[in-house]
Amino acid sequence: MLDFVQQLVSGIALGCVYGLIALGFVLVYKATEVVNFAQGDLMMLGGFFAFTFISLLGFNYWLGFIAAVAAMAMFGMLAERLVVRPILGYPQFSIIMATIGLGFFLRSVAGMIWGTDDLKIETPFSHGVLRLGSLVLAYDKLSVIAATIILCGVLYLFFNKTTLGTAMRASSENMLAAYYMGIPVKRVVSIVWAISAAVATCAGVLLAPITFVHSNVGLVLGLKAFPAAVLGGFGSIPGAVVGGVLIGVIESMAGFYLPQGWKDVAPYLVLLAVLLLKPEGIFGIHTRKKV
Repeated sequence: MLDFVQQLVSGIALGCVYGLIALGFVLVYKATEVVNFAQGDLMMLGGFFAFTFISLLGFNYWLGFIAAVAAMAMFGMLAERLVVRPILGYPQFSIIMATIGLGFFLRSVAGMIWGTDDLKIETPFSHGVLRLGSLVLAYDKLSVIAATIILCGVLYLFFNKTTLGTAMRASSENMLAAYYMGIPVKRVVSIVWAISAAVATCAGVLLAPITFVHSNVGLVLGLKAFPAAVLGGFGSIPGAVVGGVLIGVIESMAGFYLPQGWKDVAPYLVLLAVLLLKPEGIFGIHTRKKV
């Protein structure tokens, strides 16, 4: 039973990281109907920025965290302005290829600047455990879960209780109608990309105590986060987080209880099963029409 609880907590912690990356997929898609396949690489770059501020420049952990988030928010706006906006209106395939190309570019630049070695960020939660009788839970995993809950709460309040959040929701529902109502749609889209990059950076920094940061970590985790977004219902913000947690828990349990090799396969089998039964995802809206 203790092993089960520990694997459950580990899976939830890893799933929270998947969920935050998936959240970036969903935010960009809701605002622009663009699937940003560079989302995982934005997380990777945010992790490297945090490593630079905290480990190389000696910033306080929290100050370095904030600096990395702010830097990546500006980078997200820049990426949207230079890469995505010029080709909006072109076929979706063109935009998808542009984001894939952006991902390759970011991985290459990160490898040239920070190298290809695995790097780790020391955090206030890197060491220490919480003991509940015979149960031992690491602070680093609990901190990821707590931070994800807080971040989701902040995003909920932002999107539902602020004027800018309301403008973003209006733009995501109908961009043309929002434009006619006087909402600066282009600026809103840039801010959505900034938020998406900032959320990805939070995922990268929270991931640091659990695993290492390297130039390919974004590609690996992005391939797990995209199915999480699909599983939750592409376009659903709560679904992205729930889908991420489900993928993380399934992966953790399969790695512990099933033979070697099932860890990477099991989440995709569950994804296929869910999509066969509910193609729109867990929280997706059913839109299939009868012929």
